[in-house]
Amino acid sequence: MKYADAGVNIAVADEVKQRIRHHANRTFTSGVLGGIGGFGALFALDSKKWKEPVLVSSADGVGTKLKIAMAMGVHSTVGGDLVNHCVNDILVQGATPLFFLDYLAMGKLDPAVIEQLVEGMSRSCRKAGCALIGGETAEMPGFYPPGEYDLAGFIVGVVERKKILTGKSVKPGDALLALPSSGLHTNGYSLARKLVFEVANLKPDTYVAEVGNKIGAELLKPHLCYAPALKNIIARGWVSGLAHITGGGIPGNLPRVLPAGVKAQIDIASWPVPHIFKFLAGLGKIETNELLQSFNMGIGMILVVPPAHVKSVEADLKRRREKFFRIGRIERADSGKPRVAHSGSLNL
Repeated sequence: MKYADAGVNIAVADEVKQRIRHHANRTFTSGVLGGIGGFGALFALDSKKWKEPVLVSSADGVGTKLKIAMAMGVHSTVGGDLVNHCVNDILVQGATPLFFLDYLAMGKLDPAVIEQLVEGMSRSCRKAGCALIGGETAEMPGFYPPGEYDLAGFIVGVVERKKILTGKSVKPGDALLALPSSGLHTNGYSLARKLVFEVANLKPDTYVAEVGNKIGAELLKPHLCYAPALKNIIARGWVSGLAHITGGGIPGNLPRVLPAGVKAQIDIASWPVPHIFKFLAGLGKIETNELLQSFNMGIGMILVVPPAHVKSVEADLKRRREKFFRIGRIERADSGKPRVAHSGSLNL
């Protein structure tokens, strides 16, 4: 027998590597040593640029949004989502992304699908100034159903030790500014898919008037990367904390960057809720607290800004034509762990 008789085709794997190499090479920065194909990827940190560098790492996936991509036959968007999610996760600690690695597994390698995925990763890496330095593509016959795959990513960035954003400097009186999301980003898809494809019995190419789009295309809207919008603001030290709003929504993520003795008071009527969330809320008759914990509800990143820097941050965002909302403030808490309190009503 040959390896191919067990479902693993080495010739196809070699073709995949050639396609990946082209897209990865386009992301290489000056720190990359060597190229794609080694047992390990090499990256040299610029010792002249960094005085006391601290490496920041994160790993994540795209979740069941992959099911939408498979159903639509569109894969480059989730490749980009993977990179953007990881970039945002280290951005909140003030880190500049250095390099990214991916892990892709499917039952039978499909070079065309893999190239779409890697092209999406490459595009997002280039925008973030991050090198797609390596990864793993695994063919696992009998493990994944035909046409399905899994995708995960790992990122490393760097920040000066003195400039790490820990949230310890967050104080009562700080303002909360929010940057909008494009939709669900990469969270809440298990609930969304159940509502859309089981409760409402829709097909991916069904046009939904309440949303103003085909439902599949709406659910595939990209996970935004906030690094370009916040690079200058972070460099100038104008924020005391940042929170990437992912799984768990605002209540589950904002407290992660707050010290003990404070709470975040949010006015949930202070920003427009995208139509997709209104549609999902109606399908499931979902209550406000459940919505806030399941979805980002139109907020992708929250900035905690000291009063002295609010005007500067707002001016910088306006100059870059970035939409933002002032959604609340930090208040003193009586006791206990940091938390989020909300007032007002979601604009559903």
